[in-house]
Order: sequence, then C-alpha cells, then structure tokens
Amino acid sequence: MSGATAAPGSVRKKAAAAGPKTRAKRAVVAPDLLEQSLAIITASLDDDKAENIVVIDLAGRASFADRMVIATGLADRQIAAMAQHIERKLRDIGIKRVLVEGANGSDWVLLDTGDIVVHLFKPESRELYGLEKMWGAELDDSNEESVTRL
Repeated sequence: MSGATAAPGSVRKKAAAAGPKTRAKRAVVAPDLLEQSLAIITASLDDDKAENIVVIDLAGRASFADRMVIATGLADRQIAAMAQHIERKLRDIGIKRVLVEGANGSDWVLLDTGDIVVHLFKPESRELYGLEKMWGAELDDSNEESVTRL
C-alpha cells in the first residue's frame, strides 16, 4: 500500500456530495403516433368492457407523459387481460417497450408506454387514489378541456 491514498468518506457520501445527475429530457413523439396509440388503447379498453374511461392531457403539465388514461375493471382477471391486450396491440404497431406493473392480480395495474400512462383500477382502489382529482381539470381552472370522459 505504498503511496495509495484514498479520499476521505464512503462512496455514498461522495455521491451525495456530487449531487444529482441531470436526466435527459424525454424525446418528443410524433403527434400522429401519439393519437394512434391513444385510439388503440381506448378502443381496446372499450372492447374489454372497461368502465369509466378517462383521458387526461398532461402536455405541459408533467414531464413523464403526454396523456394519462384511467379505467376501471371489476375483477383481477379482467384488469390483467386488459393490460395484456393493450400491450399486444401496441406491440403490433411498433411500440415494443411497454412497462407493466402490478399485472399479477392486484387492484391497480400500470402500463407505461413512455408517452401514455395507463392506470387500470378496481373501483375501490380508483376511488382511494383519486388520480382524476390529482391531475384533472379541477387543478387548473384554465385547462378544462384537458380531461376527456369516454
């Protein structure tokens, strides 16, 4: 160990002192692909008998997505099937990276396509989390056309 001197502090302390890394901004998607994906998602949910489908426009309000779709399913199997159908239909048009969380029989399944985030809830969970209230038009009085109920 001749001449080897280490800087004081642990790796975690050094990382904390360096600060957060800057994240790359999300690439802008073509409007036609966004609308095509949204149409496929809402049509698939309608075909699968989803209830109370809501589309919220997040453009300019959130950095993680441009649209949010919220729908209700009555049973775990129905919600899991809706998620599988959406994932398969998006794969057919070339959207390969759809992240799915909670598809193993939970009250809330999340699909993240990058530009559209889809939340599939059981009725009790949807009421509990209240995403429409959090992201809906009530938040911005000037942006009432941002929520579309199907």
